[in-house]
Amino acid sequence: MALFGLFGSTHDMTTGTYAGRESASDRAARKDAEARSRRAASHRKAATKLDRQVNAEIDANRTAERSGTRGRGWW
Repeated sequence: MALFGLFGSTHDMTTGTYAGRESASDRAARKDAEARSRRAASHRKAATKLDRQVNAEIDANRTAERSGTRGRGWW
C-alpha cells in the first residue's frame, strides 16, 4: 500500500477512474472461456453435420438394396 501512496490515495483510485472496471486477468479468463465455448459449439455442429451425412448415405444404401438397383451399373 505504501507504493500507492506515491501516486495518490488508494481511496481515490477505487472510487475514480478504475472503479467498476474489469481487471486484465478477469478479462483474459472471460475471453478464454468464450473461445472455448465457441470452439466446443463448432465441434458439436461439425459432428452433427457429419452424422447426418453418414446417416443419409446409410439410408440411401438401404433404399437401393431394397429396390434391387444397387450394384447393377447403368442398365
